[in-house]
Amino acid sequence: MVFMMAVEQEWEEIDFAIRAFQNMNMRVRYSSIPVVVAPFGLSLGGGCEMTLHADKVQAHAELYTGMVEFGVGLIPGGGGSKEFALRLSDSLSEGDIEINALRERFLTIGQAKVSTSAAEAFDLGILRPGKDSITLNRSRLLTDAKNAVLEMNATGYTMPEKRKDIRVMGKSGLGIIQVGANTMYSGHYISEHDQLISQKLGYILCGGDLSAPTLVSEQYLLDLEREAFLSLCGEKKTLERIQSILTSGKPLRN
Repeated sequence: MVFMMAVEQEWEEIDFAIRAFQNMNMRVRYSSIPVVVAPFGLSLGGGCEMTLHADKVQAHAELYTGMVEFGVGLIPGGGGSKEFALRLSDSLSEGDIEINALRERFLTIGQAKVSTSAAEAFDLGILRPGKDSITLNRSRLLTDAKNAVLEMNATGYTMPEKRKDIRVMGKSGLGIIQVGANTMYSGHYISEHDQLISQKLGYILCGGDLSAPTLVSEQYLLDLEREAFLSLCGEKKTLERIQSILTSGKPLRN
């Protein structure tokens, strides 16, 4: 659908579709009732982004999840890039080395990492220790998820407040991302288009071209995310990558 709309240059339609998906995931996050997501098997791209926004994830042990949009020349546009910026902010304590944490979050998306199990999804920062759980028996998954949501409701669930306190690094982090992407390109490890996508992703994770670390809202990051997604849809090499996946099922490195 995105490919056809991009070929026809129907930018308003793409913007509407991405905005609708972002709004849906934000409804999952800011619902008056608790929301538990129970992913299993392949849960890639948009499925992973929905998982990121649930109050709790009850995952089957055999879970292959990750944000793989980079492989088709895009960035996660349904709130996934925003969510990693938010989780980066929440994970940092005073005195932590911010660059290392930023690099880890960036590479998880930039290398399209996919977990080989639910346990590995914790290592990738997709599942959260202390909040999300694993079910070993596939036939128990929905029962466990239902019990989890009923327990959350019984203990007095309150809808979370919308976040406006996400700390982003601005130019200091963006400079590190750009230097890394330029170095990888100069060393012929990535293509020129990979370099461009990396810069777009780094722009979101760092909150844009801000002169100093700043507190921003989720909506601010969602707007950056949608803008980056739209701009990449207009790139010829992105369309070539999408077409390759659709016609041959194989990723194209161009």
